[in-house]
Amino acid sequence: MGLAELVLLAVGLSMDAFAVSICKGLGMKKINFKVAVVLGLFFGGFQAGMPVIGWALGSQFMGIIGPIDHWIAFILLAFIGGKMLWEAFTEDEDEDEDEGDGKDAEKINLGEYLILAIATSIDALAVGISFAALSVDIVPAVSLIGVITFIFSVAGVAIGHTFGARYEKPATIVGGVVLILIGLKILLEHLGILAI
Repeated sequence: MGLAELVLLAVGLSMDAFAVSICKGLGMKKINFKVAVVLGLFFGGFQAGMPVIGWALGSQFMGIIGPIDHWIAFILLAFIGGKMLWEAFTEDEDEDEDEGDGKDAEKINLGEYLILAIATSIDALAVGISFAALSVDIVPAVSLIGVITFIFSVAGVAIGHTFGARYEKPATIVGGVVLILIGLKILLEHLGILAI
């Protein structure tokens, strides 16, 4: 597997993380680069780590998680998306009491980042197995995947914020719906209902 193929693979793997990062950015009144960098580290780290797990444990592990990986991703993304929708529709009632204390998206929530990072990187397990089968040099490959995912994630937060700052509530609703749709897309592709 050549460098060009690895870059294309890394970009493809980072797309879900990129979309989720845009959703996080949509909910920010002010751009918070600390949040963007932490989110990027989570996404990049998991996107690099999952292929290592797949590579190390091989097809035996995929035999266990493979049949349900799409359900895990769908449930996690639907949960976070539903939470965003809930906050968007209930924030009006709390606005007077909480005025001026900032949006949740501007705070670092390690638990939520962990769930999102796992949900968007589960597919990378299978990539690790293919790396083992193709005798790919694992360290440079996963380093490239991690770095590209990190860059796309930070850029996604910035892009999401650019649009979200203008249309805060609708943007949060769109962000929640998009997360649910990403989860649904992963589920339908793995069930063979939706062709990639």
